[in-house]
Amino acid sequence: MRVPIKHNLPKDEVRRRLRDNIGSLKDHIPGGMADVRSDWPSEDRMNLVVAAMGQQVTGTIEVEETQVVVDFNLPPALAFFEPIVAGAIRQS
Repeated sequence: MRVPIKHNLPKDEVRRRLRDNIGSLKDHIPGGMADVRSDWPSEDRMNLVVAAMGQQVTGTIEVEETQVVVDFNLPPALAFFEPIVAGAIRQS
């Protein structure tokens, strides 16, 4: 699942906001027992692992000049949620 999100901020500000707010991601996942892990293998790429309700989702967030691209690998059991997840990512 690939979700591009346009922005008009400097890349430094986008990276700062991602770093400052990634911890609140678990608050948006139903069940309240999500484990969110992230790391930055490069300046403009964040790796994510989200585990909740017996499922694990891995993905990346790429910071580009005019957009942020969120790319998640949904397991087959969650694939039918793709439109809902994409909408939630765009809103948040």
